[in-house]
Amino acid sequence: MVKSTGIKKRTAIFISGNGSNMKNLIKFSKIKSSPIMVDLVISSNKKSNAIQYLKKNKINFKVFNFKQKNKDERKISDILKKRNTQLICLAGFMKILSGSFIKKFNGKILNIHPSLLPKYKGLNTHERAIINREKFSGCTVHFVNSKLDSGKIIIQKKVRINKKDDPKSLSKKILKQEHLLYPKALKKILSKT
Repeated sequence: MVKSTGIKKRTAIFISGNGSNMKNLIKFSKIKSSPIMVDLVISSNKKSNAIQYLKKNKINFKVFNFKQKNKDERKISDILKKRNTQLICLAGFMKILSGSFIKKFNGKILNIHPSLLPKYKGLNTHERAIINREKFSGCTVHFVNSKLDSGKIIIQKKVRINKKDDPKSLSKKILKQEHLLYPKALKKILSKT
């Protein structure tokens, strides 16, 4: 559990895609009552549209392609230690972190996943939910452990699947809820106890 001291937690966001959850967390971090300050963004994709946004908003970022995973993770770990990073938020980060990296930041890495875990771990969650004729899907914020999408669940949000839904429309509906859920999860674990 991440203890709150009333001071905003220095937070790094890890991304691979367009960064809609990242942008949402950055906006959330600027609210006075927010328990986080976004100090750094790590991207595994140098072509991500999010990079323009980061440059425009003068947010520190680094790009690692993870072709040499161990080497890149060591570099990232050193950067995070130097910056005194207290929390890592994975937001559409498509690389699997090693057990040793996770251990170094044990209990300080969160992820948002587009399904109601433990159902539909991994990829293609929307397609799988529709194929299996689920009535609901949703999203989950959870702590990261060394097993894929298996860490302790912090908070979930159910989303109804309509007959007309395809993976794209379901993805859109769930993404809207992700943007509400991630800040809620952060408040939940970082609120003063």
